[in-house]
Amino acid sequence: MSAALATVPERPRVGAGDLRAALGEFATGVAVVTTRSLNGGSVGLTINSFSSVSLEPPLVLWSLSQRSSSLADFAAARTIAIHVLSAGQEALARRFAASCTDRFSGLARSIGPNGAPLLEDGVARFICTPHERHDAGDHVIFIVRVDHFERLGGAPLIFHAARFRGLAPTGAA
Repeated sequence: MSAALATVPERPRVGAGDLRAALGEFATGVAVVTTRSLNGGSVGLTINSFSSVSLEPPLVLWSLSQRSSSLADFAAARTIAIHVLSAGQEALARRFAASCTDRFSGLARSIGPNGAPLLEDGVARFICTPHERHDAGDHVIFIVRVDHFERLGGAPLIFHAARFRGLAPTGAA
């Protein structure tokens, strides 16, 4: 007895704008990822694709558009820093999301292990080394190993429905 093979109907194309709006209903934290550029300067950008992967070994991931002007810098990076932003850092998130030439101009920063530029404040910071990289559609997924971290605490900056927001208490502890 053999089952007949059925043809799966072609899926309708998903509209990118509609998909972006639906994905925007998932609230995320906001982070800035930084590294040294290929020419020795500092490069950084705002992300909301940051996620935990594994505790053993300690791995996190973030993604970057294949069209990003920073892709070559992050692909060649020996170390990166991920800064989870606080509710009071919306201006910093906007600055690193804008397409300007020097996002670091006038900012207080220090240099971390292996040269990653470190920003001040935030609720947490992770210093990482590359682990794996995967092409995934129009983005590259970077999986990085956490070598050092700081948990500074405080209220995080949230991104939901294409807007920055604060975290509201629910009333239940």
